[in-house]
Amino acid sequence: MALCATFLIDAGAALAQSDSVAPPVASRDKQPAGSETSRPIPRTTDGKPDLTGVWDIPYVPDMSKGIGALPYTAWGEQNFKAYDPSKFDYTAHCLPAGLTRQMNTPMPLEIFQSAKRVAILFEAWNTFVIIPTDGRDHPKDPDPTWMGNSIGHWDGDTLVVDSIAFNDKTRLDTLGHPHSDQLHVIQRFSRSDPTHLAYEVTVDDPVAYTKPWTNKRVFTLKPKWELMEYSCEENNKEITEHLVK
Repeated sequence: MALCATFLIDAGAALAQSDSVAPPVASRDKQPAGSETSRPIPRTTDGKPDLTGVWDIPYVPDMSKGIGALPYTAWGEQNFKAYDPSKFDYTAHCLPAGLTRQMNTPMPLEIFQSAKRVAILFEAWNTFVIIPTDGRDHPKDPDPTWMGNSIGHWDGDTLVVDSIAFNDKTRLDTLGHPHSDQLHVIQRFSRSDPTHLAYEVTVDDPVAYTKPWTNKRVFTLKPKWELMEYSCEENNKEITEHLVK
């Protein structure tokens, strides 16, 4: 059973499953002919890249790492400076992590794909996202939720997922980068070879940031893995009584 994940321990809760780190794309490009990268990527019957499988995703507690200073608005900068997870962190109380923070956890995810929708199941928090790919638009007046409202389309061999209608109760990552209820997230999934998935997420929130910014990483396919049961201890006294530093 996967352990309770909070901002203090979510890095270690599932590292037992993570037995490798995806090599950088540049190093894979140098592999000899006939290697894993030279084989064609699997495709579905309709010709789209098949994203199905359990993927090991890198832990990204700080989405700004490698990017530099984020383009804060005055509100965004003040909000980030005032954030103090030792006083309250919503994940320590088993509330949903939110879309971007879910994608940042060290716990794996599983993708299911059909012609008209894609589903992403997250081991962390036992949550999921359903992504219609049938050409529909967002609802005209969607209710704000923890994970937002997502729709998808294919841009060549790249699945593009557009998500809006978030509440303002979450953080982008473990470090606590802020967002408002105007958050707009665009994710791009591209199967770069049979065992790796290039992932790109763009954050657009005019309340918190003066312009959109993007984080990139690589997921690794784990054919022998299964998602584990995840339990969050709502009355975790190590957190509520500040015993974990």
